[in-house]
Amino acid sequence: MENIYLDFEQPVIELERRIGDLKSLSIDKEVSIAEEIERLEKKLARLKREIFDNLTPMQRVQLARHPLRPYTLDYINGIFTGFLELHGDRYFGDDRAIVGGWAQLDGRAVMIIGHQKGRDTKEKIQRNFGMPHPEGYRKALRLMKQAEKFGKPIITFLDTPGAYPGIEAEERGQGEAIARNLREMASLRIPILVVVIGEGGSGGALAIGVGDRVLMLENAIYSVCSPEACASILWRDPGQKELAAQVLKLTARDLYQLGVIDEVVPEPEGGAHSNPQKTIEILKGRIVYHLGELRKIEREKLPLYRIDKYAAMGEVIEGG
Repeated sequence: MENIYLDFEQPVIELERRIGDLKSLSIDKEVSIAEEIERLEKKLARLKREIFDNLTPMQRVQLARHPLRPYTLDYINGIFTGFLELHGDRYFGDDRAIVGGWAQLDGRAVMIIGHQKGRDTKEKIQRNFGMPHPEGYRKALRLMKQAEKFGKPIITFLDTPGAYPGIEAEERGQGEAIARNLREMASLRIPILVVVIGEGGSGGALAIGVGDRVLMLENAIYSVCSPEACASILWRDPGQKELAAQVLKLTARDLYQLGVIDEVVPEPEGGAHSNPQKTIEILKGRIVYHLGELRKIEREKLPLYRIDKYAAMGEVIEGG
């Protein structure tokens, strides 16, 4: 897939191209312009820090949706070994918007479940743009129960605009499937580690997002609805999406301050799409750490801690 640049990335791209041209000129003409190249590279580093340290919420939404951002299968292939994908919900069919199966993390078996978007048009249609049907959530629950049977931890990757809102999904019990997952995940007696890697959209994400630890990549988002939908509902104007993104508090920093997530995982300068391999390496380290911590907790106590964790969210403290 060819490079895709967002509006606010343009100054960075132009400077990178200029540096590339100077390097080519130096090689072709045997002209030493090392000092100029070094000066521009320092300027580039400063520019990246200035831009990416001061992104607006809507700009982070754009990064979370970036088509070159790593998806669930990219993390599976980069972090784990021996992935064996399992299919079907044993009721209706196999939903390819959710992938799941067994894998090994540093020699230990884990169950992996995550939303999967598509890269090209054909795959986007096959994956339904990462929007699961009820059978996707029922497949996920089947795999979770299997993991509990064998006493192995679950790792979920959240990256969806939301559950599929079509008539056929409602006919097959979309709301019931999501609600059941929420209830069942709360009571599983195994560690559950959740990672928001891109878009965490509404119940479509939360249906595989109830965990003991919730990590979130720096430029991911997690919200009850998209900024565009929020703007349409509150102001009857999708053009108010910038304002909606601010009031929704959907960024990793906001959600960490609110206690909704447990850790913000840093991305390479320029976002996950600028250096997928580095992002995978960073995330693997945090996954290994948190699973190690969760393994120290007695299995019987995990549901109690998990319920307390979510029950504490949304508390209101009134001043005197």
